[in-house]
Amino acid sequence: MSIIVNGQKKKWLKNETIKELLKRMHYSFPLVVVKINDKLVHRKEFSEFKIPDKSEIKVIHMISGG
Repeated sequence: MSIIVNGQKKKWLKNETIKELLKRMHYSFPLVVVKINDKLVHRKEFSEFKIPDKSEIKVIHMISGG
């Protein structure tokens, strides 16, 4: 049982939410976009959305510049 996070294989934890995964992976950047199996998950769902086993997750840090 595993998931892929930004190209790295990680252990899948049953009932883990996106919010919990971000904390476990030490992603503390305030603006992130999360896609699970190429499907965008809205920020308001991060604390409720449970990550399925064998998911491919992309965490994208949003930055701005000029």
